[in-house]
Formats: sequence, C-alpha cells, structure tokens
Amino acid sequence: MKHRISVSMLSADFANLQRDIEMVNQSDAAWFHLDIMDGNFVPNLSIGFPVLKAIAKYAAKPLDIHLMINNPDFYIERFCTEAKASYLTVHYEACSHLHRTLQSIKKMNVKTGVSLNPHTSVDLLEDILPETDLVLLMSVNPGFGGQKYIENTYHKVRKLKAMINEKRLNTLIEVDGGVDLSNYKQLIEAGADVLVCGNAIFSTENPLQTIEQLAR
Repeated sequence: MKHRISVSMLSADFANLQRDIEMVNQSDAAWFHLDIMDGNFVPNLSIGFPVLKAIAKYAAKPLDIHLMINNPDFYIERFCTEAKASYLTVHYEACSHLHRTLQSIKKMNVKTGVSLNPHTSVDLLEDILPETDLVLLMSVNPGFGGQKYIENTYHKVRKLKAMINEKRLNTLIEVDGGVDLSNYKQLIEAGADVLVCGNAIFSTENPLQTIEQLAR
C-alpha cells in the first residue's frame, strides 16, 4: 500500500482557514489531521467543536482526529458525530480503560486509533493491537508544532511493524512530529503507512508542491 500524507491543520493560517482547507482538498494528501489539546494532558490548547465543524463542512477528505486530552470518553460521541471523524485516536497514557474506549469509538462506526508518546514502549500494545485500526507514534513530545524529530522513532516503527505482521493485522502505523522532506523516506522504509506533516508543508512557498513531494 502506498503511504498517505495527513496534513496537520494546526500549522494552517487560521485567518485564512477555508483557503488552506481548499488547498489540501486539491492536493495529493489523503487526510486532514486535527490535533485536539486540552491544556491538561498537554501544555497547550488548540481548536474546539465550532472550528472542527467548520473544517468538516469544507473538507473533502477524511478527518484524522487526534485527541491529546484527558478523559476522552466524555467526548467520543461528539467527535464522531459533530466533528465527523473518520479516524479517532486517543492516547494510551490518557485512558484507564483503553479497550472500553476503543469499543465506544467502534460503536460510532469510526476507525480506532491509539497514540503513544515518545517514551512509551510499543510493547504495551501487545494485547490491544487487534482492536486498533491505527497506531500513532509521536516523534516529538506532544503539545506544540515545529519540534525536532526524535531519532528513536525509526526503531519504534520497525518494532511495531513486526508486531503487526506477526499478528497478521491490517493496522496502520502513523507518525506525527518533525516529519519533513529530510526523513520521510526513511520512515516509509521503516514501515510507516501515514505521515503527519504540518509545519513542513505550510512553511514552504508552495505547499501543494511540497505535499506532492511527500506523497511520492
């Protein structure tokens, strides 16, 4: 399967959000990546439901929603219905009853995702992996865009890919944080299926061309 690019809208120009949404619609990107932060689980705040619904109105591609929040169970239904998530990812570190949380997402007919912070071992997913459609590996510490990529991520991707293959699963591996033109090919070679890119796209003079390069 060819890898996919999920464009992180956290790096978009929020004063011209519809313009940037239309750019992604016209690009070779596969998904919109939307980071939801609560100022508690991570030391930052991002967008809420009004902005999410506005994005969903104009987005012509699936919404890949990443919850960096505590107590995600309280909001699952709203993210699945109001925000129209195609993939809804929760953090392993934020869920006391991860299996129950994933089952709640599945009941909404939305694909399930589990995210791991850089310090969290992929070995902890051994029992829950069959319940996940996607595993999101953070390659920076979550909370802020534009951070430096953590090199150990390559090892984590390879190890996770081996686990997935051993269990004969179709779980996708997504990598988020510091992904750009200098490292994306190495991540694909290691086994990544989806690459989240934000600053690497929106900071360039020609975002459409940058997405095209990353999607090759």
